[in-house]
Parts: sequence; structure tokens; C-alpha cells
Amino acid sequence: MDMTTKAPLSASTDVQRIVDTRREMLPIKWELSLAPLIRFWTETFADDGSAKSAFASIIQNELVKHPELTGPIVDCGELAKHRELLHVLMAVVFAPAFFEQEHAAALAPFQLRSFYATPPARRLFLDSEGYLQGRVNLDERIAGVARLLSAYKLILRRVYGIEIEGELPLIITVPDPDTGLDRHFKAAFDHRFLDVTTVGEPPVLTDEVKSRLRGTLLEPALLLATLPPEKFVIRGFAVLRAVDVTEQEVLSSIKRDLIDKESIVSTSKFQELQTKLRTLLRRPDLTLGLAAITGEQILVINYGAQLDHACIFADSAHIKVSDYAGTIFGRAVRERAPVFVEDLAAKPDRTPIEDEIARMGVRTIVVAPLTYQGRVIGTLDLRSPHPGDLTGGHLPMLLEVLPLFSMAVQRSMEELDNRIEAFIKAKATAIHPSVDWRFRQAVLRTLDRRREGGLDAQLEMEPIVFPDVYPLYGLSDIRGSSIQRALAIQADLLAQLGRAHDVIESAHGAKALPALHELLYRVDKHRATIEHGLASGDEVGIIAFLRKEVEALFNHLQTFGPTVQARIDAYRTALDPKLGVVYVERQRFEESVARLSDAISVYIDLEEQAAQEMYPHYFEKQQTDGVDYQIYAGASLREDGVFDPIYLKNLRLWQLMVTCGTARRAHQLRDDLPLPLETTNLILVQHTPLSIRFRFDEKRFDVDGAYDIRYAIVKKRIDKVLINGTTERLTQPGTIAIVYTQNSEAQEYRRYIEYLQSLGYLTDGVEDLDLEELQGVHGLRALRVTVDLKNPRADQPIALAELAHRAN
Repeated sequence: MDMTTKAPLSASTDVQRIVDTRREMLPIKWELSLAPLIRFWTETFADDGSAKSAFASIIQNELVKHPELTGPIVDCGELAKHRELLHVLMAVVFAPAFFEQEHAAALAPFQLRSFYATPPARRLFLDSEGYLQGRVNLDERIAGVARLLSAYKLILRRVYGIEIEGELPLIITVPDPDTGLDRHFKAAFDHRFLDVTTVGEPPVLTDEVKSRLRGTLLEPALLLATLPPEKFVIRGFAVLRAVDVTEQEVLSSIKRDLIDKESIVSTSKFQELQTKLRTLLRRPDLTLGLAAITGEQILVINYGAQLDHACIFADSAHIKVSDYAGTIFGRAVRERAPVFVEDLAAKPDRTPIEDEIARMGVRTIVVAPLTYQGRVIGTLDLRSPHPGDLTGGHLPMLLEVLPLFSMAVQRSMEELDNRIEAFIKAKATAIHPSVDWRFRQAVLRTLDRRREGGLDAQLEMEPIVFPDVYPLYGLSDIRGSSIQRALAIQADLLAQLGRAHDVIESAHGAKALPALHELLYRVDKHRATIEHGLASGDEVGIIAFLRKEVEALFNHLQTFGPTVQARIDAYRTALDPKLGVVYVERQRFEESVARLSDAISVYIDLEEQAAQEMYPHYFEKQQTDGVDYQIYAGASLREDGVFDPIYLKNLRLWQLMVTCGTARRAHQLRDDLPLPLETTNLILVQHTPLSIRFRFDEKRFDVDGAYDIRYAIVKKRIDKVLINGTTERLTQPGTIAIVYTQNSEAQEYRRYIEYLQSLGYLTDGVEDLDLEELQGVHGLRALRVTVDLKNPRADQPIALAELAHRAN
């Protein structure tokens, strides 16, 4: 059993309390005596003619005058009468050269009362009566047992020559009288000036008992039974020597504290951390601050234990990283090294933020970056109202704790991220990365309001609205997909009805049952009806009819002979095994739509990744019979608020080039499809910005405000709009229709069209068309251009650098 295991400081016991409750706990008789020390003088400095011998003779002569010092000392007060002689005697115990620096004291045997101590020990460890004061790292029970075992170890060594290794490390914690901060000392007891005498013959220890004593590490019950305490007397005094281990103890304690996930967000636990840092740096008025950097935001985790959170909330969510540019905080993050300002009031180039800190009474401030896996995740700052309170000399100790706080901040941020993600998923499912910051901000504020209202408070997330954003809408639609789908359904139903006709006709030929002839009539009637076209509900009605009226008879009809059985087998073979219907033409149609839509969708996704590099923006896409996508760009969508019209021009030109690419890819894929399909392409231009709001019930963004609803109406109806005064649709295969309302929009896009014609993306010529009026929407116009479907350059990746130059 390892007896060097350290008990935590939190399990401390007041030393004085041990004195009061354990004075009679040691059953072994003890006597305070200077006899072992006097013997040391007489034996060590024998009459050898040296100066030491002469000095020892003087001491002997003095002791002859004061014989009370050579026997048991009952009252420590008697020693005060012989202070000068005691100083001389103790010179071999406490080196005079270190007397004013060493923390040491002479104690009664296995008691906690001192009769002689160095000035530092007397100042820190002793009360007015000479008893040790402070806290120890052992609880009351263990402290009492440790004292008993220590006495018996001395008995075994001195009487039986048995050495027992192992000591419980003793840490004494005392407040510094000057600062009020705790100081921690590792204490060790020196027993060389203790004698052990026996009362009568000492008990005999067999080899078995000796082995057992070593094996059990001095079990108290075994010791008391084997070595009765009344058989021994301990005389002399013990020496306590204490070494300051405040730095090691505080660092270990901080490390243990920071393992707790609440350590930096709980008021009480953060207060303890702040106190321990004050102790570590010996500065009683320090204030600790912690902040995390997440994206473009700075979140204050705790400052001076003023916050009381179960996690990191949004008290400082409004603070941007850019706000700290040029400050000591920004410098610490930029240089990735602690920055010391010994007197903020004397700093000549203070920023407004630093001015505010100075007005708070801060004179000394240290800001250190917190790093995790090579990136800065936050800052730790220490502030003091005293100039010069912290200097570069404190840097080594500061560097010791920074990694510990970095891990705690990272853990807290991961916990916060998990809570935010769970909240967002519950309210909004997947969120585009470009607006993730805004949802995180909203969740932080919601959690903060919930904290203020109590854990049971049911709060909805605040509205997510982005004002003044520019929309870009694009659509690549499969031409006539509804008609093609209806034709495919019609063909499959006719094929299945034809198979049913064959079965019923064959069965009626085998047995001329009038019911079969009537059923045959109804099958043919359905065939005749849908040959002229499908009506709403025809598909569902016919499939239900076939299953209930026709297929339900198959098990009986197959007994009518092999010819009927063969027709039934042919019918069943024609059915899709999963759907239970003829699904040949629909399969060709669905496969063709899927392949074409997937090809367009993948292409747009790849180009969209490149467009995000030009300027981060919101992007959403829907894939049905074709692909339509929506882009929003603007300052409010960016956490840093950066936006310039050049980015909008880039995106518009990029969109036109991508639309050329989708048209070309659809054309290349057409002849390889099971059913040749063609696509049409449309771009909707909106010159003025609008506001968008996240609809939590629909889990998507939509325009916000009555005026902006017009844009949403146009989006829904524009794909089937006709050219004014004709029956011709605006959208045609191989072309791009650009719908607009303002002449300035047309002028901008004519520049882009001219540029792309020069590159061979588009053929020459531009149609400028008036469009029919839509319900609630007037004044729509369109430019229509033809894509050069044979130009291989349109297959090359878009060059972003060139695109930015041309757009400008």
C-alpha cells in the first residue's frame, strides 16, 4: 500500500482542532526534554582541545547552573527564562545563517505545540500559545492515526532496529498575514532528538510478527496489541521543518478544479480559481477574466466571478473580434503571446476599449491567448488596481496555467456547440453554413433568456430576419415533364389493361360465363377512356379496379386450363415486382428525369463551392423535375457585415455562366437517356434588395414583408409565362430567359451577354420580349439568348479571377 498518496487540499483539517481533540489521543507516555540535545553537545564536541570543545564546556557550565533544563520540562514557560542559553543550544538544530529565512520549529514529542521556532515559522504557523495553526491536507481521523503510527515507527527503529518506510505527505496551509492569501508548506518531522525508553523488559517480537508489521504497514490495532503503549516512554523534542510548495500545490489544485466542466462558468467555482491564481502569483487584488473566440464573436465566459451561467451565454455576443483590433487583446491574439501592461494609465496610445478598462480602476493588465491544437480559441486576462502588480517575472507561472485554461475553455465551447446544434436541429433542421452564425447568436440569446426566467421557462427562438439582401433565382426545368409523365402513365395503364383483356378473354373462351363477358366489357371501357387522355383520378381508379375486380379472380381462373394459366403468368410477369403494376414507360421517364436532374444538380453544387470563395452567400436548392435554386447575398448575412456591389455583379455573371453550363450538359446527356428530354433555363433578376425571414414552421427562408411578396409570386409563376400577344412560352430548350422589370437590370445583363458571346458561351443576338401579365404582377420583360451548345469552352471551370475582373 502506497502511503505517499496525497489527499486533496479540500479535505483539510484545522490544526488547532486536532490539538484540542487529540491531546490525549496518543496512548504512549511522552516527556518534553532537552536531554537528547545536551547529549549531542557533550558527545559530539568532546574534550579535544578545539574551539568547539571550549564552547561545549561553557554550555556545560551554564547547564550546571540550571539543572532544571536537563530533566523533563513540564511547563514550556520555564524555557522562556533561559532564552539566551536556549538560543545557543538550538544553534546546532537551526543554522544561524538561515534562522531568519527558514520555517522550522521545535515541538513537544508528537504534539502540535512549539517551544522554540524561527521567526518565519512563529509568524505563520504559531498562535499566541505556541500551538500550530492552519489547515492540513489530512482529515481528523487520518491525522490521529498518522501520529500514532509515527510514534510506533520510532519505537520499532530505536528499540527493535526495524525500519519502516513510507510517510504520509503533510501539507500545512496558512494565510499570509500580509496578503491574506493562502500559502502551502510541505512539512517534515525530524525525530533525531527523541529518545525511546522501555518500562521493564520490552515485548519480544517473533519473526512472524515482524513480517506482519512490515506487510500491514503498521496496522494500529496490531501495534497496540503487540506493543502495549504503557511499555514505552518517548522523551525529547521533534523538529518541524516546512518548505514552501505554494506554487506546486496551487497548480495541482487548479488542474484538479479545471477537470470539472462547471469550473469556469459557475460563480463559486470560478471565484475559487480566481483566488488560487491570486495565491499563485501572490497578488491579492487580481481579477480574472476569460473569453472565448468563436468565429467573428467574442463571448465573455466569466469575469471576476460576476457571471453565473450553466454554460456560456450571450452576454457579450454583440462584441466582434474586429472591435478589439489595435488593443492589447488584439495584440495578444495576433502575436500569440502574453502582453503585459504594467501601468495602463501611463500607456500613451490607448484605444477606447482600453480607456474604458482604465476608467474601471485597472492599472496593471495582462492578456494571454488561449490556444488549442494550434489555433487561438480565447483569452485569459488578469487585472489589478495597482501599477506594476504583474511583470514579466510572473510569465513562467502564467505559462504553467494557460494550457489548463485552454482545455477548459475548449471543453466549455464544445458543450455549448452541442447545445446550440441540438437547439437548431429542433427548430430549423440543417442550416446553410453562411447563416449558421446568426442562428448560433439567436440560440445564445434564447438560452440566456431561459436562464433568467428559470430552467423551466419555455421560450421560442427570436425571429431570424436578414434585411437588405439581394436575391438571385435560377431554374433549369425539364420541358414538358408533366405531359411526358402523363404519357408514360397512360402507356403503362394501357399495357396492363391489355394484359387483363387477354386473361379475361381467354377465360371466357374456356367457360362462357356472362359475368366474365361483363368484366371484359368494363376492361375495354377503361381502355377506350384513357386512350383519349388521362383525367384526374384515372390512374388510382384503374389500378384499384384491376386489383379488386380482375386480379382477385386469377387463383380461380387459372384452373380453366393451360391457355388461361399462360395468360395469367404473362400478366404477372409484366408487373413490377415491388409496385405490382406495369411500370415500363414510367421507369424510363423517371430514370431519365433522375439522371438529367442529378447531372444538373451536381454541376451546380460544384460551381457553387467556387462561388462561395468569391463571396460567402446563402444558397438553397430544390430538385424535382429539374433543379431550381435561390441565392441571397448582402451585408446582413455576413457576421462581419462586409459587402460591396462588386460581389453582387460577380454572382450575377457567375449565375449566367453556370446556366450556360447546365444547358450544355443537359444537351450532351439528352441522347443517352432512356427517354430523350430537354431542359429550359430561366434567371429572375431583382434589382432592389429585400428582407428574408426564417419560417420555423416550414423550416426554410422566405421573403418578409408585403412588398417583397411580389418576388415570391413571380418565382412561382414565371416558368410557364407566355410572350405577350402569343401562345409561345418564354422558356425554350437551348435558350436562357432573363426576366427583369427595370431597364437598368437589362443594361447590366446586356453587358454580361456581350461578354459571354465574345467567349462563345452564347450565340449572337438577343431577344427583348414583353411578357403577359401575371395575376398581381405587371410590367415583366425578358431577355432571351441562345446557348452555343457546341462550344467546348463552356465545359471549362469558371475562372474566378477573370470573372471578377469582367464583372467590374
